Amino acid sequence: MKAIGYFVEGAGANGAVRSLSEQTERFLAFCQEHGYQVAATFVDTKDAEAGESGFRQMLSFIERGDHGFVVAVVDGLGVLGSDLGRAAMKMLTIEAAGATVYEAESGHEAARAIVDQWEGKGGGAPVSERVRAAMRRRAVRGEALGRPPYGYCVGANRRLEIVPDEAVVVQYIFRLYVDEGLGIRRIAGRLNEENIPTRRGGRWSMVSVRDILRNRVYLGTYSRFGVRIPDSHRALVSATDFRKVQELMAQRRRGGTGRSLQPFLLSGLVFCGRCGNRMIGVSRRQQWTTRAGEEKKATYRYYQCESRTNQNTCSYNTQREAELEERVRDLLAEPDDAPVRLHRAGDPDAYAGEVAAEIERLEGRLRQVRRQVESLVGEAAGGQLPIERMKAIGAGFAKEQRGLERDVQDARARLAAERSEAEREEEAAATCKQLLASWEAFTLEKRQSLLREVVDRIEVDGEDARLLRRH
Repeated sequence: MKAIGYFVEGAGANGAVRSLSEQTERFLAFCQEHGYQVAATFVDTKDAEAGESGFRQMLSFIERGDHGFVVAVVDGLGVLGSDLGRAAMKMLTIEAAGATVYEAESGHEAARAIVDQWEGKGGGAPVSERVRAAMRRRAVRGEALGRPPYGYCVGANRRLEIVPDEAVVVQYIFRLYVDEGLGIRRIAGRLNEENIPTRRGGRWSMVSVRDILRNRVYLGTYSRFGVRIPDSHRALVSATDFRKVQELMAQRRRGGTGRSLQPFLLSGLVFCGRCGNRMIGVSRRQQWTTRAGEEKKATYRYYQCESRTNQNTCSYNTQREAELEERVRDLLAEPDDAPVRLHRAGDPDAYAGEVAAEIERLEGRLRQVRRQVESLVGEAAGGQLPIERMKAIGAGFAKEQRGLERDVQDARARLAAERSEAEREEEAAATCKQLLASWEAFTLEKRQSLLREVVDRIEVDGEDARLLRRH
C-alpha cells in the first residue's frame, strides 16, 4: 500500500506551528510504523498560486488512479484548515478524489478526528453551527422558524396561525387541481387572470403553485431540520385531498411528456419579443397509430415563452428548435452593421458587470456549501449520522465545491481578460468567424460556449428576430 504526504507551511498541531521538515519527519514515521510505501509528497506554501497549489496537484495525482491503493497523510487537522469546517471540507474533497485521509499525529482517520473534536469543542463551535443547533431545539418545540409559508403567519406563541385571505387562495388552488382537473400551469394562469397576487404582490408561476400543492404544512404538519411535528397548527386541506393531489402529480410525472434532458443550444440567450421574458427549451413526445395499424412516435423540440409555460400569460410565441437556430446562424453571418436585424448590446461594459455578479453568486453558493458541510459534521458529532454516511453525503458537497471553484476561477479570468472596446470587437469578430466556419464540426457545448462570447441576447416575435451582439 502507498501513502502520499500533504504538508502546509506554517500549519499548526496542538497549538504549535510545525515546520515543513517536522511535518515530513512525522509523515515518514507514520509510513514506517504502518507499513506504507511513500508514493509522493505535496507542499503548499504561503505564496502558492491557487491554480497550481500542492493541494490541487495532489487531487490530480489521486484521481489518475494508476498508483494502486493510496492514503493521504497530514500531520494534523491544522494542515487541512484553520478551523474544523474548512478541515472537514478539504478532508471530504480528498476522500471524494479517492484516498482515505489519515492524521499522522494520532494515526487515526481524519474524519474521526474531526468529528471527535467537533463533539468536544462545545462553546468553541462556529457561530453558524451554534445557531443551527439552537434552531433545531426550537423546531422540536414546534416553534416556527424563518418566513412562514403562504397561508400562515407566526403568532405570539411562535406557532403558525392562519391568514384568512391567503388561506382561501390555498384552498382554491387545491380545489382547482383536485375537483376541476386543472394542471399547474393553468392554475397559475387562472390566479393571474383573476388578479390574485402572491404575498409579495407578484404574479403566480408554475413553481409557486407546485410548491403549495406539495407542502405538508397545509396538513397541519410542521417540518424543519429533519424534525416533523403533526398537528402543530390548524390544517388548511384535508388528508384525503392532499393525498389525491400527490397521487395525481405522480401520475402526471409518469405519464406526462415532460421536458427533454438534452440541452438546448440557445438556452439563456433567447427572449420573447412580446413580453421580454426568457424563452425556454421544451420537448414534447407524441405517439399515434397509422391507418395501417403501425405504431409511430415522434419528439418535437421548440423554444416557448416562459411566461406562457409557467404563468399561462403572454400569447402563443413558440419557435421550432431547428428553424430558430438556423435563423440565428444566418443572423450571425450578416454584416455587423445590418440596419434592421442586427443590433448592438447597449453598454459595452455590461459584460464585466455580469461577470462580477456571477462571481458574487458563485462565492455565495460556496459559503452555503461550507455551512452545509458544517451541519453534516455536527450531525455526525451528535450521533445522528454515522461517519461513513457523513463522508458519502459530504462527497457530493466536495464535488460541487470543486466545480464552483473552477467556475469562479474561469469567471475571474474572463473578468481580467476584459480589454478595450476595439480589442473586444476584434476578438468577437474572430470568434464569430470561427463559430460559423466550424458550426457543424463543433459539439453542442462548444457551439454554446462560443455563442455566449459573441451574443448578448436574441429577441424573437413570430417571424421577426433580432440578434444583439456582445461588444
